[in-house]
Amino acid sequence: MRGMKRSKKASLIVVALALVACLVWLVSRPGEPDEPVGAGVSDTSGSPSFEVRVEKPRLARFLFGILPTKFEDKLLGGSELRFDQASRGAQVGSVGQDRLELRADGWELLVQTDGQGRITPATRLVFPILLAERNVRLNCRPADAPTGYLHTNARANSDLIDGRFLVELAACKNAESGKAIEWPPAPLTVRGSFNGLLTPRPSPEPKQ
Repeated sequence: MRGMKRSKKASLIVVALALVACLVWLVSRPGEPDEPVGAGVSDTSGSPSFEVRVEKPRLARFLFGILPTKFEDKLLGGSELRFDQASRGAQVGSVGQDRLELRADGWELLVQTDGQGRITPATRLVFPILLAERNVRLNCRPADAPTGYLHTNARANSDLIDGRFLVELAACKNAESGKAIEWPPAPLTVRGSFNGLLTPRPSPEPKQ
């Protein structure tokens, strides 16, 4: 009997080690290199470009995010949501030193700062997501003390602007019903970058 128990334990150990080895192989095998936010956005591009990523907190990910991100991205649908200038319905709204509006089908992003560079409560993100096996659209906003930044750089002798941003969104509600939901369990991190977005020119002063 003891021999059978030892054999069973040994088999379980071998299986566990095999699973770990398989996991390591899947994660470390050659594939698409990791691309940082904005790496595919060119400063010299003739058309506007942008990228927005929504990073789910670990508490909202499979097994609380203990699996390597590469493994989760390859087999479980990813640890983040995203859209860019190539997404269906992609549009650039109002853009300036203190404001950024980007849209796509199902997506609406507004990042706004005050005159001191602080993120304002008006900042929000509306986006589609699968929760509890249901497709819903969420409207998420920062906490009472917003965290994040919007860094912009106006090009010399041009109406074009480049930049990057990061905001944390802590409070979400159903965008259709307006009801608050108990998700996410921790703030969402929304980050991205943009290049060559056109800023509006000031209206000429009327002649007296």
